[in-house]
Amino acid sequence: MRQRSVVKNSVPYEEKAGLVETSDPEIDKPIFRRSGFAGIDQLGEMDERISAFLLKARRDVGLTREELARLLGLSTQVFGRYEKAISKLHVTRLVHLSEILGFHPMELVYAAAPHLFGRTPEEAEDQIKLAKLIWTLPPSTVSALVHLVDEMHPMSTGGEGSTEKSTSVRAEERFGKASGQALMVDR
Repeated sequence: MRQRSVVKNSVPYEEKAGLVETSDPEIDKPIFRRSGFAGIDQLGEMDERISAFLLKARRDVGLTREELARLLGLSTQVFGRYEKAISKLHVTRLVHLSEILGFHPMELVYAAAPHLFGRTPEEAEDQIKLAKLIWTLPPSTVSALVHLVDEMHPMSTGGEGSTEKSTSVRAEERFGKASGQALMVDR
């Protein structure tokens, strides 16, 4: 029998986090995932969306595969594996690609797993649209917006003057009380 990880109140972490046991052709053992809008996508499907995002981002800035590979310090063949979903993209490579191609790393995460941004496709799209708008605001406006949102939603900072939240509050915000709720991103 598989041992389950447990959080406060002896509620299995998997249940509290809204995770379900599934399998994936890339992994020999069972894994736990959160369901997307149309069920659980295989990891390879997310890799395909990441590849499509990278291809579009490269073309949008007018670089050839060879030019981008040179800027990354890679051979064209090695970089091509990312655009063909053959090689897995590491976070450090994601950061490097976002520096060169000018996209925000969360845009790539959204392309791969939009269900992390909302409970419905429409809600997720609204979340990423709002984030993109915020990313383009001047720093003083962002600061004022953070203050305004803090005032509108006192729980977002754990109470007046506090910037820390309890672990149970963070888990509840991230995973919701019911298992299919969306991941809430901390600021």
